[in-house]
Amino acid sequence: MNKRRIIVGVSGATGVQLSLALVQALAGYDDVETHLVVSDGAKKTWELECSEPIERLYELADVVHDSHNLAASISSGSYVTEGMIVMPCSMKTLSSIANGYADNLVSRAADVCLKEGRRVVLVPREMPLGKIHVRNMLAAADAGCVLVPPMLTFYNGPITIEDQINHVVGKVLRQFGLEPRKFHAWEGAE
Repeated sequence: MNKRRIIVGVSGATGVQLSLALVQALAGYDDVETHLVVSDGAKKTWELECSEPIERLYELADVVHDSHNLAASISSGSYVTEGMIVMPCSMKTLSSIANGYADNLVSRAADVCLKEGRRVVLVPREMPLGKIHVRNMLAAADAGCVLVPPMLTFYNGPITIEDQINHVVGKVLRQFGLEPRKFHAWEGAE
């Protein structure tokens, strides 16, 4: 069986726990091969925010790429993937992607996906948003990125932070046609 390759980039924004939940979810699909790229900023944020060792994230991925290796397989359009998710996406990384400044493998892989017409989903983490952030988000959307900010939701009756994280992960997975297992979709009201 040919697996669907999905790239996951993790940048230095707060919320690296989102990436762990995402890669855990992707590991549950037999037909998905996860390619992981973790930026230097994400490694530092991981140390500050996450009680799990970062090696746990690496173990869940099928392939782990060095963020400095611009010659990695995923840096070429001839290496076919379904697309990429950057979760969380710092404003620096969002700006880099929106403006085609591929200075590391996270932004280069996103650049390749965009030029090849593949899906790129960004999960931007910043609050409040400044005008520059909003302009860069518009530029990213105009370039073809889908923006899925990790916003709180209440219609699904969340009780824990994990419920909120699972909702965001579910929204992202659905962008790739994957039906999330820990997601409660809106079913309408009478």
